This record gives sequence, structure tokens and C-alpha cells, in this order.
Amino acid sequence: MTDRTRQFEAAALPHLDAAWNLARWLLRDDQLADDAVQEAYLRAFRFFDGLRGESARPWLLGIVRNACYDWMRQNRQLADQLEFDELRDSGAMPPASAECADPARQWEQRAQGERINAAIDALPAAYREVIVLRELEEMRYEDIARIAGVPLGTVMSRLSRARALLRESLRDERPGDGTERTQHANS
Repeated sequence: MTDRTRQFEAAALPHLDAAWNLARWLLRDDQLADDAVQEAYLRAFRFFDGLRGESARPWLLGIVRNACYDWMRQNRQLADQLEFDELRDSGAMPPASAECADPARQWEQRAQGERINAAIDALPAAYREVIVLRELEEMRYEDIARIAGVPLGTVMSRLSRARALLRESLRDERPGDGTERTQHANS
């Protein structure tokens, strides 16, 4: 193994989970996310010498983002048909605690998680990516701007709009708000 390979692994491998998470949310499919991350890591290795003194994480996530958008451009007709449900597809289980021992509480938490994931999934890609990078990956605004290749003000604007869309979507789909009764009564 060469020094360059070791340096690349040390810089890039710690961010593999974040890279896959971003790809999964953008492409909405586990297998496509695997492929995009693999392609992105190959690109990153090829251009690793260009990384000078900056953090590898935003640089790498920018490459992942570009690989995802390349795929979406090439497969536009398929990109809109893919559906991803994080709770169902990731196999994630809620944390074990006394509070989670109550089946009704577990169902409520799972339903809330599904509503949040569906609301994020329904966002346009530009809004979905900033929400994922900021709220799930806890990236700084400056790093998100570098990853997305947009000005800082655009990041803040997209985040604000994405959060408003999420609030609106979650408010509209709140269980027990009477919409179920109205819909059934009109059927």
C-alpha cells in the first residue's frame, strides 16, 4: 500500500457513513447510494492530490453530491420513481428504554418517524440535500455552500424554505387532526 493510498484512506474513510447517508437521501435507494458512493470515492482518490489544507469531509461530500446528480441527470425518468423509506429500508429500531416498552408509544414514535421521513423525501432535491447535510450530518453552513456549490445566502434560503415546507407538510399530516374523518365522510 502506498503512502498516497494510506493518506486517502485516513482522510476519506471516516466520512463513509455521511457519504452514504447523503447519497441515500438524494437517490432514495440503497443500491444506487452504494454505487454513487463507490463512484465518488473513485473520483476522490483520482483527484486526492488536489485536496490542499481543507477539510476532507465537505470536499468528499461535494463529490458524492455531484455523483448523485450525475446519475439523476442520466436517469431522469427513473429518479422520480424511486421510493425510500428510512425506517423500513434501514432496519433501524427505536432505542431500547422503559419509555419504548409501551407498544402504543413505540407505534406513535414509528409513525412520527415515518411522517418526518416522508416529508423529507417529498422535498425537492435541492432542499432535501441541505436539510440532510445540516440536520442529519450537522454540517456548517459554509461547508454546505461548498458542497452544493452555491453562495452561503442560498444555503440559508434553501434551509429556511425546506424547514417551512417540512413544517407545513407535518402540520397537514398530523394524526387525529380530523382529515381522516372528513375524507371517510366524503367517500
